Formats: sequence, structure tokens, C-alpha cells
Amino acid sequence: MNEGFGAALSTAWSLVIGFDARLAQIVGLSLGISSLSCVLAAGVGMTAGAWLAVARFPGHRTLVAVLNTLLALPSVVVGLAVYLLLSRAGPLGSLGILFTPAAMVIAQTVLVLPVVAALTRQLVADAWHGNGEQLRSMGAAPFTAALLLLVHERLALVTIALTAFGRAISEVGAVMIVGGNIDGVTRVMTTAIALETSKGDLPLALGLGFVLLAVVGAINALIALVQRRQGTHEAAAPAAALPAAA
Repeated sequence: MNEGFGAALSTAWSLVIGFDARLAQIVGLSLGISSLSCVLAAGVGMTAGAWLAVARFPGHRTLVAVLNTLLALPSVVVGLAVYLLLSRAGPLGSLGILFTPAAMVIAQTVLVLPVVAALTRQLVADAWHGNGEQLRSMGAAPFTAALLLLVHERLALVTIALTAFGRAISEVGAVMIVGGNIDGVTRVMTTAIALETSKGDLPLALGLGFVLLAVVGAINALIALVQRRQGTHEAAAPAAALPAAA
């Protein structure tokens, strides 16, 4: 192994286990922004996805197709759109939040919202096919039934939320555009890794890379744990009663 690279790895590991103040600040900001973004996206996306699963109206299939297309929405396009909205000449320019963590939260929320909505729609649609008749016989309106199905499938919703968080925490394009990558203010793990690598500061870039990989690995482990628990729950109670309709 090249001595320079070995020294960089050693220094990077020292930064991680020593919880270097600069590294800790960047990691904390990343986790905070991504967590808030996913909470906002979950609140809107799960409700919208549940409604879209049971609603029927002209253009419904087109709307579903558009939503599924947005799953591959490029992050730089989201960043550009939010930048135009929040810039001085934009409709929300008076808020003065461009190049702040608030702008980054908005960008990440827009980015992961289609993921949450599309996965929730599919989840509720599948559950509706299996349990919709039972809920209708109990007098539940379609949207009420969809919300009851969300409660019934809460473990699957945890998986969706974790998936959205993984998408948000590893995103770089949108937050770079609307956040500006300002040191100590809007610099998150992904943007810091890109910057420090271009500067040649490999120890900090590697240290942040280690932390980011650990976070993503933990998310995947949690998803697997939730899915295993969900499978065990379904096997133990295949005919579990749905929540009673109001």
C-alpha cells in the first residue's frame, strides 16, 4: 500500500474515533437536515400515496405514471428548481433562506417526496386488494380505509421512511446548489467529501466517507430487521384483524 494513502487512512480513522469537532459538526448537520426532510416528506407523501391508492378520477393513471417517473428525478434538477424558487428574483426570494439549512431541507424534501408517495401508494394498493372488501363492509369511506391500512402496515411504512432517509443522506447535487457548501453553515457529508477530495484533504474526506458508509449500512440493517420482524408477525398472525372503522 502506498505510504501516503496509508497515512491518510490512519489519520481518517483517528478523526472518526476521536470524533473530531469539525467532522462531528458536518455529520450532525447532515443527520439533522436529512431527518427533518424525511419527516416532512413522510407526512405529505404517505397521506398523498394512500389517497392515490384508493382514489379514482380522470387522469389517475397518468398521475401515477408521473409519480413513478419522478422516482428517478435527478437531484441537480431538484436543486435548480428550488434555487430558482428561492433566489432573489424567484417567487419565494423574499424569505431569504437560499444558502441556508432551510433551503437544503426543502430540496431534500422535494427529492424524497416522490419516493415516499410512490412506495406508499403501492403498499396501500396491495393491502386494499386484500382487505378493501372487509373495510367497505364495515362502512369505511375509501380515504378512511386507506388511512386504516396505513396503520395496519406501519412496519412497512418504517421501511419506506428508512429508504427515503438513505436517499436523502447520500444526496449531493441538490444540497450543493441550494446550500452553497458553506463551511460551518451548510456543509454536509456528501458536499464536504466532494470538496475535500478536490482540495486533496484525503483524511477528512475518508473520515466522512467512513461515517457515511456506516450510516447507510445501519439503515440497510434496520430495513432488514424491520422486514424480518414484519415477516415473523405475518407468519404468526396471518389473519390479524384490521383496525375498526370509525
